[in-house]
Amino acid sequence: MTWTVFAVAIFNAMLINNVILKQFLGICPFLGVSKKSSSAVGMGAAVTFVMVIASFVTYAIYSYVLVPYGIEYISTIAFILVIASLVQLVEMILKKFSKPLYKSLGIYLPLITTNCAILGVAEGNISNIYTNYGSSGMWLAVFTALGTALGFTLIIFAFSSVREKLESSNVPDAWKGVPISLVVAGIMSIAFLGLQGIL
Repeated sequence: MTWTVFAVAIFNAMLINNVILKQFLGICPFLGVSKKSSSAVGMGAAVTFVMVIASFVTYAIYSYVLVPYGIEYISTIAFILVIASLVQLVEMILKKFSKPLYKSLGIYLPLITTNCAILGVAEGNISNIYTNYGSSGMWLAVFTALGTALGFTLIIFAFSSVREKLESSNVPDAWKGVPISLVVAGIMSIAFLGLQGIL
């Protein structure tokens, strides 16, 4: 595989098949942590770390443990255990080195464990990449996860920036809070549909 393939994988996962706006995965942290840009960036960084490492580890486990022993049917359980372990690691690191970020993420940090975006990427790597490339597709899976995580971070940061502006805007009372946020999310989703067909 060439660097062009990896670059296309990142661009495709980041913008064209965005995990939030196209696949509608990871909506819980998208709506819950996007009130402030700082917490959105922190969540994006945590999700990026967990998603990339989890994709590497889950792909390796699937290729070198589950398939050789014929126990592919427990892949979802194995993947959830890997993701939960990585989230615990991130939680310990943030609690030790960045208590303000740890407090601002609150309940949403442990929720990364059940973030369907991370599990969806791990499962998608198996169904899309492993099927076509086998164990040689590990790096393609990692770059796809990186693109997905960067897309998640980009969208949650952009959404949080808009929400911060909306706080000081003259919004009708019936539209304040979640309703106007959902309208903005819908407009963002429609805008990203314009990228379809580039690749």
